[in-house]
Amino acid sequence: MNSPDNNMMFDAGRHARGKLGFVLLATEQTIQDDMFTLIPRDVGVHYSRVAIPDSITPKSLTDLAAGLAPAAELLLPDASLDVVSYACTSGSLVLGEERVAQELNKGAPKAVATCLIASVIKALQALKVSSIAMATPYLDSINQLEQQYLAKHGIEVVSMAGMNLEKDSDMVRVTPDYIHDYAAAVDVPAAEAVFISCGALRSIDIIARLEDTLGKPVVTSNQAMAWHMMRLIGVNDQQKGYGSLLELC
Repeated sequence: MNSPDNNMMFDAGRHARGKLGFVLLATEQTIQDDMFTLIPRDVGVHYSRVAIPDSITPKSLTDLAAGLAPAAELLLPDASLDVVSYACTSGSLVLGEERVAQELNKGAPKAVATCLIASVIKALQALKVSSIAMATPYLDSINQLEQQYLAKHGIEVVSMAGMNLEKDSDMVRVTPDYIHDYAAAVDVPAAEAVFISCGALRSIDIIARLEDTLGKPVVTSNQAMAWHMMRLIGVNDQQKGYGSLLELC
């Protein structure tokens, strides 16, 4: 066996600014594309998945909790991962941020653990927003849980509507034009911002257009997650075209 070349040269690799890990639902089809769009190429994005049927309900989201740690453990076993997130808005609010962090850190103990609902809350706080109109694809049972969760963190949902979809495979097919019009119809004057919940929706495609339509900030799940995770590793790049959140330092 040949010994290593003493003159071999190493650098920080392709992702010198940091490495981000995402635990996705097995049914997820949107987040990977969105993260490659929103996150700079010199930041690593790495993915793992947790088993779930094609059914987004409080029960299915609760039942998958035990799968988070094994999924996180598959992300960069050299322990170079900087941040790991459970990339599901409804799933993370059903379990709660503390439970999610505990499970993720069982699998990735050296990474900062977060989740999508935490990213949304941080984003709304950064925009100094305390009242929102919320558009979701979810069943009413999940909408009520989300409204209550946000209220506990000082964010009042003054208007809310859900598409009453249960299957992730349906959520990923809702057209961006429909998302735009649906979210615009949910908006009310009392809302300081509009929040489009769910990583499965192709919401980043219409953020800029909807902000122009409404004249107020629009936050979406995947936009908030990309922003928050980049800020956690000190990447403060501003990005045009995806809403006022990503233009914040």
